[in-house]
Amino acid sequence: MLKITQTKSIIGRLEKQKRTIEALGLGRPNYFTVKKDTPQIRGMINVVKHLVKVEENYKQ
Repeated sequence: MLKITQTKSIIGRLEKQKRTIEALGLGRPNYFTVKKDTPQIRGMINVVKHLVKVEENYKQ
Protein backbone atom coordinates (compact mmCIF):
# COMPACT_ATOMS: atom_id res chain seq x y z
CA MET A 1 0.00 0.00 0.00
CA LEU A 2 1.10 3.54 -0.73
CA LYS A 3 0.25 6.63 1.31
CA ILE A 4 0.20 9.57 -1.10
CA THR A 5 0.25 13.05 0.45
CA GLN A 6 -0.17 16.20 -1.61
CA THR A 7 2.55 18.68 -0.60
CA LYS A 8 2.03 21.55 -3.05
CA SER A 9 -0.90 23.40 -4.59
CA ILE A 10 -2.11 22.71 -8.14
CA ILE A 11 -2.76 26.39 -8.88
CA GLY A 12 -1.01 27.34 -12.11
CA ARG A 13 -0.15 23.72 -13.00
CA LEU A 14 -0.84 21.95 -16.28
CA GLU A 15 -4.33 20.55 -16.82
CA LYS A 16 -2.94 16.99 -16.99
CA GLN A 17 -1.38 17.41 -13.54
CA LYS A 18 -4.60 18.84 -12.09
CA ARG A 19 -6.63 15.91 -13.43
CA THR A 20 -4.08 13.40 -12.16
CA ILE A 21 -4.22 14.87 -8.63
CA GLU A 22 -8.01 14.67 -8.77
CA ALA A 23 -7.90 11.06 -10.04
CA LEU A 24 -5.64 10.13 -7.12
CA GLY A 25 -8.30 11.43 -4.74
CA LEU A 26 -6.37 14.50 -3.62
CA GLY A 27 -7.21 18.17 -4.02
CA ARG A 28 -5.54 20.35 -1.40
CA PRO A 29 -2.10 20.41 0.19
CA ASN A 30 -1.71 18.05 3.16
CA TYR A 31 -4.58 15.81 2.00
CA PHE A 32 -3.59 12.16 1.72
CA THR A 33 -4.98 8.94 0.34
CA VAL A 34 -3.98 5.29 0.54
CA LYS A 35 -3.82 3.31 -2.71
CA LYS A 36 -2.68 -0.14 -3.78
CA ASP A 37 0.80 -0.27 -5.30
CA THR A 38 -0.01 -0.91 -8.98
CA PRO A 39 1.74 0.14 -12.19
CA GLN A 40 -1.17 2.48 -13.00
CA ILE A 41 -0.89 4.31 -9.66
CA ARG A 42 2.91 4.48 -10.02
CA GLY A 43 2.47 6.10 -13.44
CA MET A 44 0.08 8.68 -12.02
CA ILE A 45 2.51 9.44 -9.20
CA ASN A 46 5.30 9.89 -11.75
CA VAL A 47 3.27 12.62 -13.50
CA VAL A 48 2.88 14.63 -10.26
CA LYS A 49 5.98 13.53 -8.33
CA HIS A 50 6.94 17.16 -7.68
CA LEU A 51 3.57 17.80 -5.97
CA VAL A 52 3.29 14.72 -3.75
CA LYS A 53 5.13 12.70 -1.11
CA VAL A 54 4.85 8.89 -1.20
CA GLU A 55 5.28 6.49 1.71
CA GLU A 56 5.65 2.82 0.77
CA ASN A 57 4.56 -0.21 2.84
CA TYR A 58 1.91 1.87 4.63
CA LYS A 59 -0.24 -0.07 7.07
CA GLN A 60 -3.64 1.37 7.91
